[in-house]
Amino acid sequence: MLKRIDPSDVTLGMFIHKLEGNWFSHPFWSARFLLTDPVKLQQLHASAVPGVIIDTERGLDTEDSAVDERSSSGPAPAQRRAAAPAMRLPDPPSPPNLSSPPNLSSPIARTFISSVGISRVGKGQGKVLSAPPADVVRGFGKAQAVAERGLKVMAHVFLEMRLGKAITPETVTPVIDSIITSVQSNPFAFNGLMQFRRDSEHVYRHALATSALMIALGRSLRLQPADIHAAGQAGLLLDVGVSRLPLDDTAPNHDPRRLPPEIWQSHVRLGHDFILKSRLPEAVARACLEHHERIDGTGWPNAAGGSTLSKLGRMAAICDAYDLLVSGGEGQPGLDPGEALRDMKRDTGAFDADLLSVFETTIGIWPTGAVVELRSGRLAVVIDQHRDAPDRPLIAAFYDPAGRRPIDDVWIDLTTCYGADAITGPGLIAGLPPPCQASASAALAAVMERIKPSAKASARGHKAA
Repeated sequence: MLKRIDPSDVTLGMFIHKLEGNWFSHPFWSARFLLTDPVKLQQLHASAVPGVIIDTERGLDTEDSAVDERSSSGPAPAQRRAAAPAMRLPDPPSPPNLSSPPNLSSPIARTFISSVGISRVGKGQGKVLSAPPADVVRGFGKAQAVAERGLKVMAHVFLEMRLGKAITPETVTPVIDSIITSVQSNPFAFNGLMQFRRDSEHVYRHALATSALMIALGRSLRLQPADIHAAGQAGLLLDVGVSRLPLDDTAPNHDPRRLPPEIWQSHVRLGHDFILKSRLPEAVARACLEHHERIDGTGWPNAAGGSTLSKLGRMAAICDAYDLLVSGGEGQPGLDPGEALRDMKRDTGAFDADLLSVFETTIGIWPTGAVVELRSGRLAVVIDQHRDAPDRPLIAAFYDPAGRRPIDDVWIDLTTCYGADAITGPGLIAGLPPPCQASASAALAAVMERIKPSAKASARGHKAA
């Protein structure tokens, strides 16, 4: 039978079924346990828990403890516990209540956070980190090294094409191999990094990001290694024809998408011919030609659709469109990754539905870089994924709308949060009051800087790669 009692009435031998109130108001990882430790009893008496629910069928009742306390000749505490009813194994911990954002400045919260340390939280260890996990930072460091090398190669490829020269497969193979290695090590770090960086030439950055997405999608589809390599090549070279378009000196960063449509759309045929001239696989050239086609035949340049499109072409259409949506352009800010994916799913008939479903699984229900709202009301950004728990990624809380204040160094692994907090939907900085938007944006930028490796770390990663 369940019974609610005052925390001061709790004694050793009772089975704690639930601790009421905010989960920061008590020091226990689990909310259900048999109380046998005198230290835990003292901690519970000193906590701010408003009430305790005990299970009298699995431990002592208040009447039992009262009789024990009145009896001076009664058995010792160890004997009383031994005489208690046979205990079953505790049920999994029930989610504590988080109806309002936790007070992270409280002494209990500070003690809790500092006790976790800076390493990644594992099963049964805790929920909050005081710094980004070391393995995530290392993954971003390796991805940074690959990206820096890839940007140089892509600049060279675009220059060679502008000069009318062909490239050799050996030119891009090392970049593809490095991206594949990075994706195999951490399938989310490379594209997460490309979401967080906004300082490189748009076309080169887009090529690297799309290549990584193609490789990750190919791995999810269990393609053969040669086909995954071709997918990476296709993503890297989809827009190589852009280098033969006339420059628009009035466009920000010479963004070629500002050119008239008939000129801009010619880049797919130019790229297709260039890839064939470079003796790269015909499947790669065809994907370049088809990456703006749509399943319902509304794309270009041939208005092809349905089964006439190659698998690489249909994959390329998804990966290319997704990265264009999140990176923005033409003077428009990029969409949040989660919103970009939802926008693509709403565009019925544009993309291969089966491939889009696999793509969603590949990048995560809440993609790396997505801003989300938590049940506690806080805003957070997704910084890493869990393959076995796509709905519970690793996040960094960065802003408290209720308190109108930024949040520093609160990194939460939702797989070990035990329901104390959860993602309830997309987080919209633009939906905050105008005075709060700048503060929230600055807090988000600060989180990104914590994740992105320093120049020194990037150099070490480059040597290691």
